[in-house]
Amino acid sequence: MNNLNTRKTSSMKARRIISNTFIYIILVIISIIWIFPFVYLLLQSFRGESTHVVGYMIPQKWTLDNYKALFDFSGQYPFMRWYLTTLVIALVSCIFQTIFVLMTSYCLSRMRFKARKGIMKLILIIGMFPGFLSMIAIYFVIKQLGLIGNDAPNFGGPLALILVYIAGSATQYYIVKGFFDTIPKSLDEAAMIDGANRNTIFWKIILPLSKPIVIYTILITFVAPWGDFMLSSYILGTKQSSWTVAVGLQNWLTGNNGQNISKFFTRFCSGAVFTSIPIMVLFFLLQRYYVEGITGGSVKG
Repeated sequence: MNNLNTRKTSSMKARRIISNTFIYIILVIISIIWIFPFVYLLLQSFRGESTHVVGYMIPQKWTLDNYKALFDFSGQYPFMRWYLTTLVIALVSCIFQTIFVLMTSYCLSRMRFKARKGIMKLILIIGMFPGFLSMIAIYFVIKQLGLIGNDAPNFGGPLALILVYIAGSATQYYIVKGFFDTIPKSLDEAAMIDGANRNTIFWKIILPLSKPIVIYTILITFVAPWGDFMLSSYILGTKQSSWTVAVGLQNWLTGNNGQNISKFFTRFCSGAVFTSIPIMVLFFLLQRYYVEGITGGSVKG
């Protein structure tokens, strides 16, 4: 009997080892495929022998000139101006979107009124449609406001982007509401007995207990404007002084009827690497809160 149990245990261990080995091999292959474009981009950003696309990966001549060119404010393509414009748009949008998402989610989680379920269903249905379906309507509304066009001020395009990003922020309520649902309502009731109103409860009781979901919301609302290309290219058009990083980098590859790629490919690689740094730093620093927020918000309330 002992020998039989020993054989079963050994057989289970062997199957587990084989299974884990197979899984690890697949994960390693997937990781290599996933990380290869980023490694290629990084290596090409240090290439100094030519500026166009080449058929090899490791540079023959290493240089920092591609990164130095990004800080040339007097050049034809002011990368740092695009970078700062994108940073302002992302930060302002992030602040207002975070506030609106949190307040909307708290309202739908804690308050009960007749249209509550109808509003939630309507927002979910609207969220199923891609945003670019409304781009033509958005463009004409913004144009009527005088924010884009030949006579528009330089800050008009970035301001228009900020308004568009903020306008649809409430549709992101669902995960945050799920997190708020996990916080006991007895805390609200106890605070009301002590004389606190909804405003005080939200800012001084609920938010301090919701750090993971607040950070999750901040990350999501910052990353989206930072990397947006479709909407920003449509609204900003050819006004180079108000371009965002995504629009500027794309122009380095397709500008002048596609001729720019032979001159700016390595600079495009360095710009892409430099642009990804804030996102990587944020995720590395706040990864724990991000996971806690998205897992906590996935609980059905």
